[in-house]
Amino acid sequence: MTQALVDIVGMVISTANMLLIIWFIIGLLFAFNVVSPSNQFVFAVHDALSRLFEPVLRPIRRVMPDTGAIDFSPMVFMLLLAAVARILQYAAY
Repeated sequence: MTQALVDIVGMVISTANMLLIIWFIIGLLFAFNVVSPSNQFVFAVHDALSRLFEPVLRPIRRVMPDTGAIDFSPMVFMLLLAAVARILQYAAY
C-alpha cells in the first residue's frame, strides 16, 4: 500500500517537473520574441502555470539572493521535488 502511494506521489512530482519546464520554456519564448504574448493559447497556458507555480516559488525567491535577470527558484524547486521523491522512495523500503 505504501509503495502505491509513493508511486502516485512520484507521478505527481514528475508531472510538476514537466509543467515547470514547459512554463520556463514558454517564458523564454516570450522573452526572446519567438512567440508573441498576443497568442491567446500560449499566453493562457503560461498564465495558468504562473498561477500554479508562483505561490510555491515566491518563498524560495525570498530566501535566495537576488541574481538579477536570472531566476534560479524553479531549479531550486525542482531539486526540492527530487529530494522529496528520493526520501519517499527510501522510506517506502
